[in-house]
Amino acid sequence: MAGLLAGSLPLHAQKNQKAPADPTAETDDEKTGDSPGSPRFWQASVDGGSFMVALDRIVSVSRHKYLLDGAVIVDEVTVDTVGQALARFYYISPVTDATSGNSVAGMVDRGRELIDKAASRAGTDVQNMVVKKYPETTHAKALEYRLMAEGQLSALYSSVRNAWETGRGRKFTAK
Repeated sequence: MAGLLAGSLPLHAQKNQKAPADPTAETDDEKTGDSPGSPRFWQASVDGGSFMVALDRIVSVSRHKYLLDGAVIVDEVTVDTVGQALARFYYISPVTDATSGNSVAGMVDRGRELIDKAASRAGTDVQNMVVKKYPETTHAKALEYRLMAEGQLSALYSSVRNAWETGRGRKFTAK
């Protein structure tokens, strides 16, 4: 149980949330918005930082999922730019979220509850930060941002893709 609890530390605050019907709608767990922004730029403001890029400097926008270390599913949006920056926005969920009726999923949920309580008592937000393991996950010139809800990642992808396709600036916010 201790190993399972420790392994779920970076995942505790993430529930497998589906995108709301209206990506700009607010729920109790997520506050997401997409609005017109500076005419030539796409900007994202998320917990942990912000990213701004000129639309004519974006060379690709992608979204993909992968299994990491057999334990977590990473859903990632990548914004590649001309020059030095590669922005990665991701949402992490335990592999147990992909299966239903699993007793392991119940233990993971209990572990999340315990970590939530401990973090609240300690007054820390470390469990919501980007997760890196040096040197394996440290990439030169990569900017990484972690979103805490799958719906936020879907809304971010729609925002950047629409801005890039239409050439009209957008400002995306997820808090």
